[in-house]
Amino acid sequence: MLHPGPQQRSFFDSGAPDFDARLGGVCRITLDKGAWLDHLPAWLKGHDSVLEALWSTTRWQAQRRRMYDRVVDVPRLFATLPEDGPGHPILDRLADTLSDRYGRPLHDISLAAYRDGRDSVAFHGDRLGLQRADAIVAIVSLGAPRRFLLRPAGGGSSRAFELGWGDLLVMGGTCQLTWEHAVPKVARAGLRISVQFRSATEEVSE
Repeated sequence: MLHPGPQQRSFFDSGAPDFDARLGGVCRITLDKGAWLDHLPAWLKGHDSVLEALWSTTRWQAQRRRMYDRVVDVPRLFATLPEDGPGHPILDRLADTLSDRYGRPLHDISLAAYRDGRDSVAFHGDRLGLQRADAIVAIVSLGAPRRFLLRPAGGGSSRAFELGWGDLLVMGGTCQLTWEHAVPKVARAGLRISVQFRSATEEVSE
């Protein structure tokens, strides 16, 4: 299947999908004001077949929003599983592992597709149904890496991660309240799908 945009391939993209349920090698990054990140590059091996399945079987939704005096297209596609497609069998295993690891159910799965470098999301904090100060949002990035930026809420110096190729990033503690994140536009990029695991009360927009 031809992906939109150039698609660079990684060493870990082929083969049957699998992952380390122990999350061996995960790096905890402590931020300020009670926020933290867990980062584990290339957690999901064989991610390319998962990317292909999600891209081809999901009923992707385009959204529009009002910006000042006009309505514009949101520059990425969205989906919720299982409402918008069958997903992939490994996603339930990932959700079970993440739920066990972080001590809460993370079985609500949503997707965001960045088709090329024009798709993006501006700095924001995810809207949380209960405005929890200890929310967990776990993201597994499939496909071509994209820059993922984090900065203190309201502005400041940002931290950058290149997320793709099965990388795991977990945002925890007060991260959604005290930090903002973004995926900026770039000149050229292949398809990236962000798979987001959360509790039912936590709404994710990355």
